[in-house]
Amino acid sequence: MFRYFVSLLIVVFFVSCGNNNNKVTTDLINIPATADSTAKVGSSPKFEFKRTTFDFGAINPGEIVSHTFKFKNVGGSDLIIAKVTSSCGCTVPKYTDKPIKPGEEGLIEAIFDSAGRTGMQHKTLTIMANTQPNRIQLAFTAEIISK
Repeated sequence: MFRYFVSLLIVVFFVSCGNNNNKVTTDLINIPATADSTAKVGSSPKFEFKRTTFDFGAINPGEIVSHTFKFKNVGGSDLIIAKVTSSCGCTVPKYTDKPIKPGEEGLIEAIFDSAGRTGMQHKTLTIMANTQPNRIQLAFTAEIISK
């Protein structure tokens, strides 16, 4: 019985290890500042947001609202967003999923569903990209008022 259990664990381990299809390969990400100490200053990609916070103000229970955060790549190489995660299942992020060349703009949209929530809400989106730092947070607030 013990051998059967150990064999099963080994099979599960090997099957689960090779199944990561959501990986961003290293050949897509260029962070010169960490790859080579002789890299030119300003050659890495860099976010420039006009705003990193937004207030929806007062909204009704069950209302779905959205806000689009706009940014520009002010760095010297392509900016690649690996993923955007939200602090809550009530918020769905949508974002530019193609490389953003230097000088180009991109979008990150936060779609918030207030169903089942009351009072003041503070939510965040965490962006993981090939920038320094590699994680940036956006935030929004909303006050859900009862009728």
